[in-house]
Amino acid sequence: MNKARISIIIPVLNEADTVGRLVKHLFDAANDLNVEEIILVDGGSTDGSLKIMHEMDRVVLIQSKKGRALQMNAGAQIAKGDMLYFLHADSFPSLHFDQKILESKSTSGCFRLKFEPAHSIWLKLAPWFTQFDTFLFRGGDQSLFVKAEVFHSLGGFDERYKIYEDVELINRIKRQCDFTILNDFVTTSSRRFQENGTMRLYFHFAVIHLKAFMGHDPEELIAYYSKFIK
Repeated sequence: MNKARISIIIPVLNEADTVGRLVKHLFDAANDLNVEEIILVDGGSTDGSLKIMHEMDRVVLIQSKKGRALQMNAGAQIAKGDMLYFLHADSFPSLHFDQKILESKSTSGCFRLKFEPAHSIWLKLAPWFTQFDTFLFRGGDQSLFVKAEVFHSLGGFDERYKIYEDVELINRIKRQCDFTILNDFVTTSSRRFQENGTMRLYFHFAVIHLKAFMGHDPEELIAYYSKFIK
């Protein structure tokens, strides 16, 4: 029986400062035997990201229309792995993340989350909260792994969502199969908190979660996000 392998799918849009470091980190942190491929999906970068990615070895680079849901679906369509692992371009999983995903034997799941730099007490507390299985503490920054057959059976990410696409998919996954929060961390940039203010951003994220829970459509969510979040 062939061993399961992971396709890592990363949507990229103007991530020249991080995408090179991330890909190097992934090769250093993972076992090549566990990883089928790293797929970079560019959504129209204009900052030099494309040049950096074109010069990389051992990656698959494709382009799609802008939008994380669109980009991640495009990557999933060409992925060869048994497990799909969706990762943001500024989020760095821990050493042996690949082994932890496969050893969990879970259909789907994510890691806990911590921020770098953790410039406020609230960002220092965030890792503790992300152990709980509730939509209030879920998001794409925690990354998402899901068996390819399950992902495709659900129709992938809902491309109407410009934000909240990860949580929306997780909610559909959990209605059909198991979802596991692994007891390890993905470290992500805290740049949005620095730009918007920590408590202000937490407040607006909570409002978006509440709006989604109450059934507001994707256009209303992105309208709110665009108005209040940089």
